[in-house]
Amino acid sequence: MSWMQLSLDTTNEAVDWVCSLLAKNNFTSDLHIQKYTESGLGDDWAFSICLYLPYDVHADKRGSEIAKLLSPLERTGISTALQMAIVEEKPADAELASHLVRRIGQKFVILSADMPYSSEAANEIILRLKPSLAFGSGLHPATILSLKLLERHITPAINVLDLGSGSGILSVAIAKLGGNVLALDNDTIAVQATQDAVCLNGVEQQVTVTEGSLGSGSDFGHWLGGDSINNVPKVEAKNQFDLIVANIPARVHIALAADYQKALRQTDVYGGLLIAAGFTNDHEEDLVIALTEAGFEFADCERQDEWVALAYRLQQFPGYRTTDPK
Repeated sequence: MSWMQLSLDTTNEAVDWVCSLLAKNNFTSDLHIQKYTESGLGDDWAFSICLYLPYDVHADKRGSEIAKLLSPLERTGISTALQMAIVEEKPADAELASHLVRRIGQKFVILSADMPYSSEAANEIILRLKPSLAFGSGLHPATILSLKLLERHITPAINVLDLGSGSGILSVAIAKLGGNVLALDNDTIAVQATQDAVCLNGVEQQVTVTEGSLGSGSDFGHWLGGDSINNVPKVEAKNQFDLIVANIPARVHIALAADYQKALRQTDVYGGLLIAAGFTNDHEEDLVIALTEAGFEFADCERQDEWVALAYRLQQFPGYRTTDPK
């Protein structure tokens, strides 16, 4: 049987975009993702993605639809142009996207919903996800950085808000580290994806999934710039969380700085910590200014290339660190 092979190379951050766009249009039945292996001058690619379509009377039309769908990624410089070729068989060494094993930090291992796996270390924490239209596959740098900070700062019984829960990966990770989570997202697809991830990983007792946003975040519509969202339910900021993690755009972080401060509480055990991710270092200064003005001070950070995740603590809590490990 002949196949139409559609291929492109992507940066780290583009993988979630490609998978989400393809999934939204039902083009994920034969998707393969591999680490980028070619080396050329100025190459910034991290992954190679191939999609295989049966080469029949519909192949050309479907190929053109996919090329149009993914063309904005090339225009923004986060992927190559889509290449099309006719092949007699799919490569035997292609690594299915659903079979990638992603190791993050010291403990986390991200797997597909049904992939067989035997733990290699006693302290491994397995996070299983199934394909969805929501962001947070574990390949995006912002997700990786968030998981690393959560691994360091979550303690048993901590009360956490996961704002913009997306695929649910951060909520599941927090629960498996011993925390209790309110998972919020203003996108109904993301809410369902989070709920699916919670059930798949058996952490229903620790995670409550709700459609909505924190404070003034309900006024922003769809944070990723998609279709507008009206009447987003609001969770009032009332000093009810020990930690907030939010993997969302910088402009939303800046607008919510005061709400973060109001929603966090300080106790003898926890010190009101915010983990903010989802942005690059060109937005970092503006966000730091907004958080400082709202009463936060630096606690911790993680960086990968131009991507940044910051941990900031309410100022009056004693014992925070003030050295940025850049």
